[in-house]
Amino acid sequence: MEDLSKLTGRALAEVAASDVLARLDEVRVAWLGKKGLLTEQLKSLGALAAAERPAAGQRINDAKQAVQEAIEQRRAVLEREAVSQALEAGRIDVTLDGRGETSGGLHPVTRARLRIERLFTEAGFTVARGPEIEDDFHNFGALNVPDNHPARAMHDTFYLKDPHPGEPTLLRTHTSPVQIRALRAHPPPLAVIAPGRVYRMDSDATHTPMFHQVEGLLVDTNVSFANLKAVLHDFMEAFFEKDLAMRLRPSYFPFTEPSAEVDITCVECGGSGCRLCKHTGWIEVLGCGMVHPNVLAACGVDAERYTGYAFGMGIDRLAMLRYGVTDLRLFFENDLRFLRQFRGAS
Repeated sequence: MEDLSKLTGRALAEVAASDVLARLDEVRVAWLGKKGLLTEQLKSLGALAAAERPAAGQRINDAKQAVQEAIEQRRAVLEREAVSQALEAGRIDVTLDGRGETSGGLHPVTRARLRIERLFTEAGFTVARGPEIEDDFHNFGALNVPDNHPARAMHDTFYLKDPHPGEPTLLRTHTSPVQIRALRAHPPPLAVIAPGRVYRMDSDATHTPMFHQVEGLLVDTNVSFANLKAVLHDFMEAFFEKDLAMRLRPSYFPFTEPSAEVDITCVECGGSGCRLCKHTGWIEVLGCGMVHPNVLAACGVDAERYTGYAFGMGIDRLAMLRYGVTDLRLFFENDLRFLRQFRGAS
């Protein structure tokens, strides 16, 4: 501690002698870095009496602050000199237009998600969120997914190293676990949507290992399939801002019964047939169905008294259809030329 003043003087002298920015940065690291000479002085505090440590620590911090301020002042001088030298050498063309600063914009997938959230909240739903690392019960078991279901296989699901044997954890494959958590925490009536990132082992022009999904759940008395169809039809027309026909095809999901796939009139050709809809006039947009009684029972809900419906759709898929994007991977390549096109989008 007796040499602190000498060390500070040496540091200030080296700062003043730095003639280029690179040398100044070397001085900063040598004196103020993690293993810098002044930083190392803090280790000496342990050898002092407890009563002496606060004052000694303050002296060290004052010394470091003085050196830091000297570095900043010297850096400003060297930066001005570097600009002057560049101007004199003709390396800077002062006649060029300034680059300026432009504001950023929302990612198209974010725009689509916010639009979905707004439309459903206007319809009386609330937005629920949950963890992306899930346990087997919330991701599969409570959703009536049997042990031998293909979705549990390693080729489809990202399983994590299990810190607790017998309690497998994984990256959620859908946002349905959020619905389970919401229903277990809040007794019906309940109407929620659950947007967020999900993960599956898949990658091509229309699939990525990580993608965005929104799922909806409504549980109440006297809920019917007609209610589900009406909500989805109104949502699709509002999202795409077009008059759309909608059809439901029978399907199968473990957590709903009956289940259906939902098609809408092709948003590109209006149903006349094009490459997007493979000349059928229809495009598939989501899956849905009435909540299976086993799911209600797993959440502690009386399936004799309450019924409900659920649906799920890909946010990226809807964004592709709304903005005319043909390759899902474009959303994740971060090419500013692509992303700038959506600054004025809604």
